[in-house]
Order: sequence, then C-alpha cells, then structure tokens
Amino acid sequence: MSNNISTVRQHLLDTLADLRNRENPMEVERARAVADVARVLVDSAKVEVDFIKASGATGSDFMFADEAREAAPSLPNGITGIRRHQIK
Repeated sequence: MSNNISTVRQHLLDTLADLRNRENPMEVERARAVADVARVLVDSAKVEVDFIKASGATGSDFMFADEAREAAPSLPNGITGIRRHQIK
C-alpha cells in the first residue's frame, strides 16, 4: 500500500478502534498526536486540490487510491486514473 489519503483514513480508523479497546486502550495523548498529524495531512491535501484546480491537473498520487492506479494502466503520459471529486 502506498501512502495516500486512504492510508490516512485507515490509520485514523485503527486509532479509533485502539481507543475503544476496553482491555488495552491507546493513550489519549498518543491518539491526539495521531489526529494532529492527520489534520496536517488533510490540510496539505486541501492545498493539493486547490493546486489541481488552478493548474488543470487531473489528479495526484496522494489523492488517488491504489485501486484506481491499478485499474487504469493504459492511460497516456503517466496519468494513472481519473476520478471526479465533488465538494458539497
């Protein structure tokens, strides 16, 4: 698995599960540190989306899921997939 937004999401879900574990819960300070790092990654992804919009690019390695990269190997010029994102 490469490092992308799906990785961040999975780590956050794992952290939540560890916090909820009654027998061996994660320390709150450690969970807070994970959440802070994730917040910075999400903020950088927002900047990346703004760059994609401004430059007319079709995507980025961080924003694409591994499956999308593998599903579109025949696209030209190094493009690994096309995904439409809609912000509400």
